[in-house]
Amino acid sequence: MKHLNKALALIAIASSSVVFAASDFNSLDIDGSGTISPSEAAVDTDLMAEFIELDTDGSGELSKEEFANY
Repeated sequence: MKHLNKALALIAIASSSVVFAASDFNSLDIDGSGTISPSEAAVDTDLMAEFIELDTDGSGELSKEEFANY
């Protein structure tokens, strides 16, 4: 159920034009984990294009520090 809720939240946010304009860390960190996952970053095509380069520690997620380089 937790994964379903997260998926539904991501779909709802992705359909919002506000999120497409969002470029700040807190707006993209949907689950409040303190990192941006690829599924959270997917709402921003420019961010996704740079995601691998920004993920300097190779964790598969962006920290606030890594996102600051975006």
